[in-house]
Amino acid sequence: MSQEKCKTYVKKDLIEMVSKKTGFSIDQSSRIVEGVLQVILKFLTEADPEVRIEIRGFGSLEVVRASAKPAARNPKTNEVVFVPPHKKVRFKPGKYLYNMLKKS
Repeated sequence: MSQEKCKTYVKKDLIEMVSKKTGFSIDQSSRIVEGVLQVILKFLTEADPEVRIEIRGFGSLEVVRASAKPAARNPKTNEVVFVPPHKKVRFKPGKYLYNMLKKS
C-alpha cells in the first residue's frame, strides 16, 4: 500500500449507497444489506470443507484450507510459533472488476 491515506468505507456507507441507487429508504436498504451479508457469512462459515460464492461481474469468495506452519515467526516479538491448519477466505475479482482496476 502506498504512503497515501487509504479511504475506508463502512457498512453504513454501503447502506447509504444502496439507498441512493435503489430509491429504497435507509431502513429498507439496511435490512437488505444486513440480509445479504448474513447469508454470505452463513455460506462461508458453514463451509465443510470448502465453498465458493460467485457473483458474476464482481468476483468470487472461496473458503480454502491453509496448511499448518510449524515455524512461523511473530513479527513483533520475533518469536517462532506454530500455526495450526485452518480455513481462510480468498477473494478473486471478476473479469469486469479486474479490467476496471487495471485501467486506473
